[in-house]
Amino acid sequence: MKKTVMILLVMGLLTIGGTASCASHAELKAFPPAMEGMERFVIVLPEKARGEDEGFMVELIAGKMMMTDGVNLMRLGSVIEPRPLKGWGYTYYEVTGTSQAMSTLMAPPEGAPMVEAFVSGKPLKVRYNSRLPIVVYAPKGFEIKYRIWKASDTTETAEKE
Repeated sequence: MKKTVMILLVMGLLTIGGTASCASHAELKAFPPAMEGMERFVIVLPEKARGEDEGFMVELIAGKMMMTDGVNLMRLGSVIEPRPLKGWGYTYYEVTGTSQAMSTLMAPPEGAPMVEAFVSGKPLKVRYNSRLPIVVYAPKGFEIKYRIWKASDTTETAEKE
């Protein structure tokens, strides 16, 4: 289902003249395929001119869809770690740690239904760079989500004491 949606999205982008396609990114060939038990996720960011990307960051979020009680806060024991791609000077990211869920211990109301929710580990913010794909290797069963952060155009001056 997810692969079908991705294929339709890529076909739609190509139809309207977009060029965002993971497989066609020139630098993607430098990144190896996923090892046994892992999956490779690729994020191709919208293109920005040099200097224009200075105020942007990308937050990477690794997690899983899980059944929760809808009351307790849940977190996975996983983190996203940067790794150097030897011989290239690029960085890729790897999800490490446990996929065990931790939870607060509040008692949900009796008879409360279970709710499916995205449960994540510790997110990681990385520099925005549309010239390279963001490649994340995660254990099978994980999903990688991301969001783009933009800094305010104004800065404030700190007061001296």
